Amino acid sequence: MTEPIRVIIVDDESLVRAALRVFIESSPDFALVGEADNGADAVTLVRAVSPDVVLMDVQMPTMDGIEATRRLTHEFPGIKVVALTTFSAERVIVPMLSAGASGYLVKDTSPDGILDAARLAHEGGYVLSPRVAKELISSVETSKAPPSRSLGRDEELTERELEVVELLAQGKSNAEIGAAMFVSEATVKSHLGRITAKWGVRDRIQVLIRAAELGLVTIG
Repeated sequence: MTEPIRVIIVDDESLVRAALRVFIESSPDFALVGEADNGADAVTLVRAVSPDVVLMDVQMPTMDGIEATRRLTHEFPGIKVVALTTFSAERVIVPMLSAGASGYLVKDTSPDGILDAARLAHEGGYVLSPRVAKELISSVETSKAPPSRSLGRDEELTERELEVVELLAQGKSNAEIGAAMFVSEATVKSHLGRITAKWGVRDRIQVLIRAAELGLVTIG
């Protein structure tokens, strides 16, 4: 039997935590292993219980979700953080994703949508609410940087690497990308590693933002 996905909830509103608790505990795919009401306590809790996925609010007292996510993804590279918040403004989205979040949902997302996002993040995928994707794309399109430019010789992708980026832009996990390309997950990870090295970015979300800036893909 597959082990349940270990989740913690981080939100300063008790009613939100209570609702998320019900969603998680109603699914046999998940195990709730802790809750915190601020980012500082979340970092301490993760060190104690080693969850797979963190559902993280953004604006909280003591330490906000952006700083907590930055610390967690630095200390625990394998952890997956899904932002779940009322804020969908670009000024919050981009810092949260840049901090290492694997997804960003607004709180009007359905319970099934939240659980699906946690599963996908755990599998190596990413998820953005439609409203969030629109804000992110808008921020890329209105960036002061040119929306598209020629790649330098050392930045050019192979045909297979470009295929990985295109499938990534469709929201596919590593396993789904591998299935589509008829290769193993290890091969997909190898391709992603070469892409991040060529482009000087840290993770798959930043690969997507860079690809959108270059006009190679449309996110969503």
